[in-house]
Formats: sequence, C-alpha cells, structure tokens
Amino acid sequence: MSVTPPKHLQESTADILLECKDLCAWYGAAQILFDVNLKVRQGQVVALMGRNGAGKSTTLKALMGLMTQKTGQVFFLGKDQSKSEPYEAARRGLGFVPEDRRIFSELTVLENLSVARQDKRTFPDGTDVPFWDFESLGALFPNLAQMPHRLGSQMSGGEQQMLTVARSLMGNPLVLLLDEPSEGVAPLIVEQMGEMILTLKSQGVSILLSEQNFHFAQWVSDYAYVLEKGQVKHHAPMKELAQDEHALKSYLSV
Repeated sequence: MSVTPPKHLQESTADILLECKDLCAWYGAAQILFDVNLKVRQGQVVALMGRNGAGKSTTLKALMGLMTQKTGQVFFLGKDQSKSEPYEAARRGLGFVPEDRRIFSELTVLENLSVARQDKRTFPDGTDVPFWDFESLGALFPNLAQMPHRLGSQMSGGEQQMLTVARSLMGNPLVLLLDEPSEGVAPLIVEQMGEMILTLKSQGVSILLSEQNFHFAQWVSDYAYVLEKGQVKHHAPMKELAQDEHALKSYLSV
C-alpha cells in the first residue's frame, strides 16, 4: 500500500515551468542523450554542465523541439510539448539562444529585434512576465543601444552574442534556454552576460544554461545538472556542487 508523504515533505510542482522525463535523442544512428530528467522552476537559473560532447547543446535543442529523433516527454507550463515544433514552443514563451548565434547578418540591430517581437505574457501565478522593447533592452545591453542601425555583419562576436540574447528576450520568454553564453567572448562581455542573467532571475524569468565555465555557472546558477556521455550523472544545488570535490574532478575536471 502506498503512503502519501506529509505535505511538508512533498515537493511542490506548482512553480515548475519546464521539465523533461526520460529524454533520449539521436543524430542518425548515434544516440546522444540517455533518459535525461531535469526541472526548471520559476525564477531559477539552472546550469547544465559537462565536458565537450557531453550532450548539453543537444539537450537544449531537444527541449526546444529542434531534434527530430527523440523519445521521452517535454513539459512546458504543465503541457506536453514533446511533439511540438520549435515555433510553437516559442509562441508559448520558451526562448532559445543558440551557441552559433544565427543573427540576420544583413539586417540592422533594430530589424533583428523587431522580427522576434511577441505580445505580453503572464506567469502561471498571474504575475506579468517582463516585457521587452528596444528601450528596456538598451538599458540591459548599453552597447546595443548605441548601434541601432548597425548591420549584424558589422558587429563583433561579443556584440552579436548580446544581440542574440536580446532578440530572444523580445519574445518575452518565461524560460530562456541559453547555450554557452560565456564561450568565445571577451571578459567584459562575460560579465555583462552574468549581470543580465541575474537581472532576469530577479524578475522571475527562468534560465537553463549550457555552460563549461564552472566559475561563471557558480556565479549565476541556483542548481546544476551534470552530464557525462549524454546521461545525468549528478545533480544538486550549485552551492553543494561547488563543495563536492569528487563530482567536480570526476565530471568537470575542476
């Protein structure tokens, strides 16, 4: 006979915005993900960590609906979107910032932002999701505010990274999937990215970021899942992971 745990011992599910269960994914005949399970709660920054090739980017793509070969379930705002197209996920409020940026190089900063504009949203509890326009994004990314008419092809790598994030924010996401935000950009841009993540978190937006830079992840994240060869080998609050020498050495080489 099963026994229901007392209420104070039951895990609340009311604030879970994004969740996957037994997520598997393939590229052709090669299986990359093996029964990945994770949760992202409202206002939480979750780091998806692991070495190169561990399956971090593939996990984000599978959650967004970009992997055609996958099994398992993906839930967003309590609804099963395992079979949804990427544009359907975006319309519901799931944002994605790819590692390779994919800005429109022949469009200006303003034009890149305008194509991603969506209507205002609310969180499941009825509170407003932050609404973004060029003015508010300019306060978050001052560099972009100074170059509204610059073409994407004329921007530096760091500026393109900021534009990619800003374009995703124009969709007013409840959850932002952020792939390797600190990779290949100058330390000043890394710092701005960190401040941006903390600002979004303070406003209730959730972020799942794929990240190899442990110090960056430790700075901004509340919780961490550690992948190795496509499997979740460890998960814990970030403060606990930072003190777990075995996990750091075994899975992250820190």
